[in-house]
Amino acid sequence: MINNSFNSSNTTLDSSDDIESVNTETGSTADDTSRCTDSTAKQGSLRRKRPKKDREPKSKLQFTCTNYLMEGHGQPIFGVQFNEIYRDEWPPLFASVGSNQISIYECSRTSPEVTLLSTHVDTDSEENFFTCAWSIDDELGVPILAAAGSRGIIRILSPCTHRPVKNYIGHGMSVNELRFSTKDSNILLSISKDHTLRLWNIKTDLCIAIFGGVEGHRDELLSGDIDFDGQLLISCGMDHSFKIWKLDNPYIVDAIEKSYKYDKKNKNDKPFKTYSQHFPDFSTRDIHNNYVDCVRWWGKFVLSKSCDNKIVCWKPNRLSTFDTRFIKTSDGHVTSVLHKFDFSACEIWFMRFSLDYDQKILAVGSQTGKIFVWDLDVEDISDARQLILTHPKCNTPVRQLGISRDGTIIIAVCDDGTLWRWDRTPA
Repeated sequence: MINNSFNSSNTTLDSSDDIESVNTETGSTADDTSRCTDSTAKQGSLRRKRPKKDREPKSKLQFTCTNYLMEGHGQPIFGVQFNEIYRDEWPPLFASVGSNQISIYECSRTSPEVTLLSTHVDTDSEENFFTCAWSIDDELGVPILAAAGSRGIIRILSPCTHRPVKNYIGHGMSVNELRFSTKDSNILLSISKDHTLRLWNIKTDLCIAIFGGVEGHRDELLSGDIDFDGQLLISCGMDHSFKIWKLDNPYIVDAIEKSYKYDKKNKNDKPFKTYSQHFPDFSTRDIHNNYVDCVRWWGKFVLSKSCDNKIVCWKPNRLSTFDTRFIKTSDGHVTSVLHKFDFSACEIWFMRFSLDYDQKILAVGSQTGKIFVWDLDVEDISDARQLILTHPKCNTPVRQLGISRDGTIIIAVCDDGTLWRWDRTPA
């Protein structure tokens, strides 16, 4: 069902319409630099200019706002994700979740057009979706979408049929984030307010394992991720802590194998026994001093964010015996802080950053509508250049950003129910 009120707001912007170009070196706009009088120009000419080799190079990343849209519910959109399971014949697809609505869109590759393909409205008006994640049906070869929120029910939808095909109930409270394994398209991780993580097999509809308990989190979980090799989970939340759990643990490996072999239709089989893991393999509370609302693996490193206006890049365990940046944590483990990405106006929580598929672009929004983008395609992380994207009409909190697989499109979702499309332009 297409939301007509949405289509009426589908407005294409001219590249010169209300776009503020920000000079990242001076923090001024193009108009500010042109308001220089003759006298100040002469004074400036007497000052010693910095040698060219000392000047910071500009980022290779450049984006222009090309379109914005508004969803009919007008409520905050908490999550957005592009479909990264890519085939040449598939156009860029992304999903947004907010209020009790899940929407699926298609982006044109040749124009700024964004087309609403389908909308699922939950029958419970009190539902509020917080997160979504894409995977692929390995039998049919078509994309599938998982979404969840305040009711704690995980919905599995098929964009082909435009309707839910499965529901998973297990968490006692809301689900704040979903992540699929990159190594197994059937393995789904859910992060919940009930202080636990759950691992699901969506092919056999079984809960494989529950992570939490004695040495688990002590407060609401907000974010989590599975590393690229599918061997490690990381989780974080309101207790300021990070927990790392090994998926290559023999017990977990055995539970995953059993979940594929288990036949629910065979009445002679005993109920599937979900494995419980109470002790994480790594724990620390010393990276952030407030709620940790987003965490992602970046290779073997970790990127994490709290409501303190910075994203921290760190590594569990010590980098080397000569590294002076290591921190021995209160839990007896060791971490190495490598870099901090600073930005501004992001003191409220549940504002999540994003990485593109190749992990070369890092982006996060602020509570004033600004978008901060870093080019991670550098040899030294300290050389990552920051780009600030602004639009005068975008002035509410940007809850999350979706980045297309090829890194050419950024979709920002906001508290006022709007979506903003930014297209990459030649540097």
